[in-house]
Amino acid sequence: MSSVAPLHRTLEQELQALLRGASMECLVCGEFVLHAGGMVTCPECNSCLRAELGSAETQLQSETQAG
Repeated sequence: MSSVAPLHRTLEQELQALLRGASMECLVCGEFVLHAGGMVTCPECNSCLRAELGSAETQLQSETQAG
């Protein structure tokens, strides 16, 4: 009998999938997101994610506002 593989992913993996376009789900509210101009935005909760280019690794910046 084979073992069961874990299905959870880390937050970093989820963010990378969202930026690549592999995921279309907002990490804050679960609604569909919009990809436009290097930005990923959620029309429901107004969370925003953009990739910072110019370093060896892609840096992630999230601009969310509670409330």
